[in-house]
Parts: sequence; structure tokens; C-alpha cells
Amino acid sequence: MTADINNPAPKPVVLHIGDPILYNEAIYARFCELYTVIRPSTEERQRPEFIKALKEKRWGDFNAIFRPYWSTGGEMGKWDAELISCLPQGVRVFASAGAGYDWADVDELANHGIIYCNSAAACTESVADFALFGILSTFRQLTWCTTAASDPTSFTRCHLDATALSRNPRGHVLGVIGLGNIGQAIAAKAFAAFKMRILYYDVKRKSSEVEAEVHAAFVPTLQDLVRQSDCVIVATPASPDGKVLVNAELLAHFKKGARLINVARGNLVDEESLADAIDSGHIKSAMLDVHTFEPKVNERLKNRREVMLTCHNAGGTVDTHIGFERLSMENIEAVLSRAEMPNSAVNAHLFSLDI
Repeated sequence: MTADINNPAPKPVVLHIGDPILYNEAIYARFCELYTVIRPSTEERQRPEFIKALKEKRWGDFNAIFRPYWSTGGEMGKWDAELISCLPQGVRVFASAGAGYDWADVDELANHGIIYCNSAAACTESVADFALFGILSTFRQLTWCTTAASDPTSFTRCHLDATALSRNPRGHVLGVIGLGNIGQAIAAKAFAAFKMRILYYDVKRKSSEVEAEVHAAFVPTLQDLVRQSDCVIVATPASPDGKVLVNAELLAHFKKGARLINVARGNLVDEESLADAIDSGHIKSAMLDVHTFEPKVNERLKNRREVMLTCHNAGGTVDTHIGFERLSMENIEAVLSRAEMPNSAVNAHLFSLDI
């Protein structure tokens, strides 16, 4: 059958949720040539209206969902069975900014034939750099050191007393929970900068080549990892079973005087149990960039010299946003234009090779 040049096949339709493109204008222009791009308004992205619009097929039978930023496009809340069941049958890919995906039921998306892609690769460098700051802040009491200069008395007290609580990271054991792209970059940078000994835990062991490249050794259980580590970094985008990862039970297995850093997702750490562990002296210091109830942070962790709190800034650079835009568009093109599995497909293991 020959193609009808007078009635060409309609272009695939992409639902662009969130703010307009800011950086990759040329790539987006080509993207809009390949696909019909529809942007729901802010009002239409509120959950009740969003579900109503899906049910009435306001945007037709679109084929992909494009969310280029983590700070916008999520107004409809959790992508759960209620919301996913309203999507058109023709949706094949959901490409989003950010590394974490606890707000999206990626298994349920797969049940509907939808490949979910995150953009962890785009924020790898930024998050890994920030993690080095976390290591320094917990080993060198940087919260105390950076806030005590406000008056001569606190300055003098910090100058005299912070030394006894501070250590060089060099030679200490860094335990990395999750050796994906970000975890690998953290391990490599920590080894290069501080010559730390790197251990890691992941649900699936990495190849010997990856382990050698980032100087990391595998530990088979989380309990074994934290028992051996002087500093533990949470770098996994989600808990394997959807539950809190660092809870009171796991904290009890930490070395006395260990340090904890979370640059992943706020709900992976039980903040009340962490506060208890700091109060008891079992955990010496902590750095949290992400928080369970953002933008609110745990009251017991505020204004403590042992705790560095930042505002979900680890991946927050212009470089990251440029990468989020580009990678999300590339992931959609891989599926819609080339029928390929994207490199950053989180639920790829739930699909056959033939997509």
C-alpha cells in the first residue's frame, strides 16, 4: 500500500505539562515539527480538573506525556491508579524531569503499556557535587562553623570546641545506598577528592567494571552497609518496596558516631527516628537536602549545629534544567519516532524488547 500524500498520517500528540521550554529552543522547535504538542493551562493541571479533562478527552488521544521541570507540571498530584486509568490507550511514554519518581506508580504505568523515564542523568553532576558538600558538612561541623560568626561569644566557642568534633573524610568509609548514575558519580568524586573507602548497597549488584571504575565494593545488605560505614549517603530514587528506607531499626545498626546524608527523596528517611538518634548521640551529624513534608522541615532537626538542612537544592543548577529538557525530549523521540527503549526508562524491565 502506498502512502496517501494528500492525507498524510497524523502526527503523534504530546501532552506538555508544566512551564514552557527555557533553554533548548532549537531542539523544542524540531520536537514540535515531529509532534503535535498540547500544553494544558495551570488551571487544567489541578487534579480534579485534570481528571475531568482526561475523561472527556479534552486533549484527544495523545501518545506521550512531557514534564520538563520538577517544580511545575505536578499540580495533579500522585500518578496513581485513579489518574492513570483515565489516560488514553495510545499513551506510550511519560518522560519527566528529576531523578525521584515516588510520586508516580511506575508499575501501574507499565500495566497500561506506558514507559516511564526519569532524568537522573541530567542532574548527576549537580547532585554529586552537592553530596561532597554534604560529606564536608557532616565531617567538619559546617553548620556550626558557618552560623557561629554572628557574635564574638559564639565565634570563640566554635573556634575552641568544633575541632574536637571534626575529622578529615580521608580514609573513612563512605556507604552509598543506590549505585545508579548519581551514586556512581558520588562514589567516584568522594574517592578522587577524599580517598575515602567506598562501599555500596543496591538491589542489583553492578558489574565488576563499574565497581572498579568508581572504586566501590558491594555489600549484600543494608544492615551490613551501615554497620561498616562512617558516613552513609542515600542516593536511590525510590525505596524498593515503597517504604521508609532509613527507619529506627536501620539506624540502630549504624556505627555509633556515624553520619547520614540524604540527597535522594525526603520520605526515604524517618526524620523523627533520625532526631532521636542524634539526641542519643548514636548519629553524630546529618545533612538533609530533601524532606518528607517539603517545604516544611522537621522541627526537631531545625537550628541544630549537628544538622545541615538545605532546600532541595542538590540538583538545582541551570545545567540540570538544560539537561532535563533535552533528555525528556530525547526519551520521547526514542519511543515515538524510533520504537526504541529509552536509556533512562525506570520500568524498562516490565516490557519486552519489542516496544
